[in-house]
Amino acid sequence: MPSLKDLRNRRESVRATRKITKAMQMVAAAKLRRAQETASAARPYAGRMARVLGGFAAEANGGAFPLLVGTGKDQSHLLIVMTAERGLCGAFNANIVRLARSDASRLENDGKTVSLLCVGRKGYELLRREWGRRIIERVDLKGVKQLAFANAQDIANKVLALFREGKFDRATLYFSEFKSVISQMPTALQLIPVKPAEDGPRAAVNDYEPELDEILSYLAPRNVAAQIFRGLLENAASEQGARMSAMDSATRNAGEMIDKLNLRYNRLRQANITKELIEIISGAEAL
Repeated sequence: MPSLKDLRNRRESVRATRKITKAMQMVAAAKLRRAQETASAARPYAGRMARVLGGFAAEANGGAFPLLVGTGKDQSHLLIVMTAERGLCGAFNANIVRLARSDASRLENDGKTVSLLCVGRKGYELLRREWGRRIIERVDLKGVKQLAFANAQDIANKVLALFREGKFDRATLYFSEFKSVISQMPTALQLIPVKPAEDGPRAAVNDYEPELDEILSYLAPRNVAAQIFRGLLENAASEQGARMSAMDSATRNAGEMIDKLNLRYNRLRQANITKELIEIISGAEAL
């Protein structure tokens, strides 16, 4: 049975933890608004570019535009798994990894070759035990305080280099799409080849200046970077929302634990006082 001192120490420890979780909740709330606005601003650009190139993918020649229509094979798959660099954000990282792990297992069961590119430390830590041999590279963004398009471009350059070397036929991007503070949806986005869109423009009925080949030679690689950038921004907003919810729950749980410890402390203290009074009375009667 714990002593009064043990209960006091534990209560103070939980109180200190509650201060930390409350502070983390407030920091996450402050960061969330800006991250949410940035992610929302990036969606129209990335979505429109995907639709435009999706329209071209239905018309383009596969030999001329492999980024749009792929290599013609479906054997090798690259899974780009983007997670956070830090934890304490609930099931945010685990949900993304769970979706990627499920797809990787399904592809391997179908006889496909799977390789992984991890963006973020937490995803790498969750995947390396089971899928360590499939991880070809890890991108560390720990030192990045504010995400920029250059960060996405660096990742896109790695992906494009692997594609040119023939390391994969299809690439899929995994991230968490921000819905609300309490809702973040793990998402798998086909990156290479571009998924055909029904409402995209048709190359056969449009004139282009400069030539279509020149336009697509610029837009196709940029689309890879744009989609990766959108995924990074969605992840940033989702991470802060998940951390805010997790720290709010932790703060409330700490408060409930403090109430229980106070109750145990007061009961034990009352029992000790009663015991001492009984001893005093018994001693007095013995005299």
